[in-house]
Amino acid sequence: MRIRWTTEAATDLETINQYLRAHQPHFAQPTMRKLYDAARSLRTAPFRGRVGREDDTRELLCLPLPYIIAYRVEGENIEILHIHHAARDRP
Repeated sequence: MRIRWTTEAATDLETINQYLRAHQPHFAQPTMRKLYDAARSLRTAPFRGRVGREDDTRELLCLPLPYIIAYRVEGENIEILHIHHAARDRP
């Protein structure tokens, strides 16, 4: 399976990275690594995330991090749609 990141998901990731570098720099690199690893893990088990809020989407909880990866499985592709902070309201 191939993982594709939407522009929105890449922007979410960059926003998380910038925030952590500014406020908790010691967490930035390990958090980014865990988020990438979580997304990559979907290659072997794409349906392990729970059913998403929107039709045809799924959500992977990135425990112990407070992030949720929203994604869609389309054929042989996994499309990462967004990365949300669990404590924030989502649009």
